[in-house]
Amino acid sequence: MQHDILHAVDDGIRAMEFLRKPESLDFIEQASLMIANCFREGNKLLIAGNGGSLCDAMHFAEELTGVFRAKRKALPAIAFSDPGHLTCTANDLGFESVFSRGVEALGKPGDVFVALTTSGNSANLVRATEKAKEIGLQTIAFLGKTGGQLKGMSDLEWIVDGFTYSDRIQEAHMAAIHIIIQMVEQELFASEPISVLEKYVF
Repeated sequence: MQHDILHAVDDGIRAMEFLRKPESLDFIEQASLMIANCFREGNKLLIAGNGGSLCDAMHFAEELTGVFRAKRKALPAIAFSDPGHLTCTANDLGFESVFSRGVEALGKPGDVFVALTTSGNSANLVRATEKAKEIGLQTIAFLGKTGGQLKGMSDLEWIVDGFTYSDRIQEAHMAAIHIIIQMVEQELFASEPISVLEKYVF
């Protein structure tokens, strides 16, 4: 069993090493600046995913609305995870509409929509990205494998390829998300004096 565990550990390290690639670094930098500018202009982040990627979407949002590393004001981010909305929309309009309906309800020009998917083939995320672009949102896609149907649809995309299973792709996605949040905080709050930051307490 330990041999298999070590193999899994090595595969996880390979997923982390993917973040060192020049295209990964460029994506992280551009996503950080896009999101920071979105917040700076008074707009919000909308995030969607299915299954484990929905959990990552929720994690992404709570690090922004709550506290990550710095004491700072809350940042507006929403993960499409409300069970009432998801089940109502899925029941009445079909599961492929659960996220596009959320974008239609809450999105406005200047907001950023983030799609998290390891396959790129989730119909609900394809439709949501289409709706976001129609309304005038900027779009970011965290993808895996070949990029699927979502490849080339978003303003900014990152494809974590070379992995058979979704878990390693999601590990790379979440590591990148944490770094992006760190960079967003540096962009928005690094210049604020300590006296201002101290009023935001844990």
